[in-house]
This record gives sequence, structure tokens and C-alpha cells, in this order.
Amino acid sequence: GRSTDETESEEEMNTDKIFNFIVDKDNLSVKVERSYNAPLDLVWSAWTEAELLDKWWGPKPYHVETKSMDFSEGGTWLYAMVSPEGAKHWAIRKFLKIAPRKSLTFRSLFCDENGKVDAATTGSTWATSFAEMNGVTLVTNDIRCDTLAHLEAQIKMGFKEGYSVCLDQLEEVVARLAKKGK
Repeated sequence: GRSTDETESEEEMNTDKIFNFIVDKDNLSVKVERSYNAPLDLVWSAWTEAELLDKWWGPKPYHVETKSMDFSEGGTWLYAMVSPEGAKHWAIRKFLKIAPRKSLTFRSLFCDENGKVDAATTGSTWATSFAEMNGVTLVTNDIRCDTLAHLEAQIKMGFKEGYSVCLDQLEEVVARLAKKGK
């Protein structure tokens, strides 16, 4: 009957996109929550496979090119953020902990094209968790910066705006994957 239909329509309306971006300077942290209208498997793949990361991690007009990827605890993802003019800004992600389809923790640092990090470089540690409910996947990033100066520099460089663009690009990637029925 009628009551079942009402319940279904209420659930459909409950897929409002979640997007929270909270800067906590006292704890040198940024918390970002974003929901995707896609199954967890697709969102996890987009975060952990180089060919998919290359499609969304760099905010337009930049793009990302992977040099190497070893997605394992102790492994690294070495990539370049490439400007429209072709200038490459190298970065490395060092995977600390991986709980498949649940969470991953990594260090994010700038480096040279061989993955060598300058001893004076500060970075951040990302604890990223994934949860799916009714076909909607929530990704939570708990980003801890090494220093207040690093956090403030990231914010000043436009981290919120740039990362928001990346997350919109991620949404497009998972929507395409869902259509293909990967």
C-alpha cells in the first residue's frame, strides 16, 4: 500500500550530499567529510588505484601523473602535480596503514622526482575512512599537519578550494565507473 511508497520517497530524498570542511588550528588539523552517490568499492578504487587517482587528484587546470605506485603498508605513491604549462611539482604519499575498504593512513609530503624528501620539509598525515550506507559512500579525511605554519600555508595556498575541485572530479570519476558497471 500507500505507506510503503511514502517510506521509499523519504529515503530517496535523504541522499543530500554531505560536504564538511573544518579547520582546527589548535589541533593542527583539517577534517573533510564528503559523500558520494556510489558504492564503496568504486570510491575505494578511486582512492587506491593510480590510473583512477590520476583522473581526479589534481585540481583543474592541474592534473596528476603517477610515476610509481605500491599500494601496500610501507609502500608509496610518487606523483607529479602538473601545471597547464607542464611544470611538475612532485609529491609522495607513504602508506602507513591500510584496512581494505575501511580506511587508509598515509603521510603526504613534497619531494623531488625520485621521491627524495628534504629533511626540512613538513607534511601531513591523512587518516581516511570509508563507510557505505544505502549505496552512498561517506569519505572522512582527518588531516594532521606537522606544524601550524604548514597548516596555514596549505590554507593560504587554497587547499579548501583546490581540494573541493578534486572531490567534485572524484564524484565524476565514480559516476562514470558506476555507469560502466565496473
